[in-house]
Amino acid sequence: MAGVVQYLSDNLIVGTLPMCRKEAELFKVLGVESRIRIIDLLKQRGPLYVNEMAQILGITPSAVSQHLKILRHAGLVRSQRKGFWIPYEVDQAALEQCGEVISNVCRCGCEESCRTADQTGGDEVSSREGELAYLKKLEQELEEELRKVRNRMKRVEEGE
Repeated sequence: MAGVVQYLSDNLIVGTLPMCRKEAELFKVLGVESRIRIIDLLKQRGPLYVNEMAQILGITPSAVSQHLKILRHAGLVRSQRKGFWIPYEVDQAALEQCGEVISNVCRCGCEESCRTADQTGGDEVSSREGELAYLKKLEQELEEELRKVRNRMKRVEEGE
């Protein structure tokens, strides 16, 4: 289990996983309502103990502990033993990085056909002519996407 802990904490937020895999791992961690509620509670109230969270959220302390374990492994919450008790708190820096990862997920509605400025076309571009052909194809795709965006904007402006 220690390897899994290290893997998640080193790779999920820090960024050594490929982007789509990092996003998928992050969405798995955040894909459980109780975990979102725990993060929200810790953001609002600051450091809390497992029993306090369990009582506020209306779930068992063991369930809270299991969710905290996953959130801690993902680097989103941290804890430090204080005597017999262990308060948990949100790792604000990690949460901000998490927000950046989530905000980089395509939201334009293009169903993954969008391109980023640093894409090169991969194997299609093996020569100057190949690169030019690729860029022309990309230009056509972007013009079509722009047309769709303008139509969508027009519908919104007209109140549809």
